[in-house]
Amino acid sequence: MRFADIKNDVAFRKIFGNQKKSIVLVSFLNAVLDLEGLNRITKVTIINPYLLPRIAGEKASIIDVRATDQRGRQFIVEMQVADKKGFEKRVQFYTSRDYSMQIEKGEDYPKLKPTYFIGILNFGIGFGKDYLAKHYSIEEETGISVLNDIQHRFIQLTKFKKKRHELISLIDKWTFFIKYAGHLDVIPDNIEDEGLKTAYQEADKYTWKKEDLIAYDNLSMRVQDERGERELAEERATEKGIEKGVEIGVEIGKVETARNLKKLGVPNDVIKQATGLTDNEIENL
Repeated sequence: MRFADIKNDVAFRKIFGNQKKSIVLVSFLNAVLDLEGLNRITKVTIINPYLLPRIAGEKASIIDVRATDQRGRQFIVEMQVADKKGFEKRVQFYTSRDYSMQIEKGEDYPKLKPTYFIGILNFGIGFGKDYLAKHYSIEEETGISVLNDIQHRFIQLTKFKKKRHELISLIDKWTFFIKYAGHLDVIPDNIEDEGLKTAYQEADKYTWKKEDLIAYDNLSMRVQDERGERELAEERATEKGIEKGVEIGVEIGKVETARNLKKLGVPNDVIKQATGLTDNEIENL
């Protein structure tokens, strides 16, 4: 087996956005939201199913996976590799927008169904140490949640440090799959959940069609190119900063030298020759 890197947009959407393999998304959502009993999801309808890029190297036509379950609850699952300014506000906008758009003006508010945003992040958010961050509104005095129709969950891959033998919960195993699948060549022994097992099978690139592989590779190359461009820009900015710093340091050194010579009573024309400063600059010291 040769598993894809799930952090690649094509792989992520192919695995989580496949209506024919919706058992994958059902398992993942139940795990990350810790749904049990009557609250468990049994069926999902994917609103924006996986579509290949129309042109080689183009971004896929969807940026996330959206779905509803058998009770009408809404789910937004998004992979975010790089932190961006305004990310926290954007996810709140997305979730509140999808929540409010369930009904038209004048319709009854009780028709609104809960909406959940699940972000898989390759960076940290908030201050907690746990890789799974849960955000929802609570009453400050009692700690009880009353306004609980809109919730956010964040899987922070950079905070996930567990090894294969340390995986206990299903969300542990899902997070391990998302973070490390690209480095594995066999399905771990402790995978019993059918949804997660199906995800591993779907991530096996030996079973992919040619156009899937091309889209996956093109996106990987583009990501590498963009990373290289950023690193080169940062290096050049650093070099310019060092050069500017040296220039400033030299100028400061000239001024200090001139000031000391002036205190010693050295004539201005000698100071001018020694430092390269103008008559006005020497007079204004």
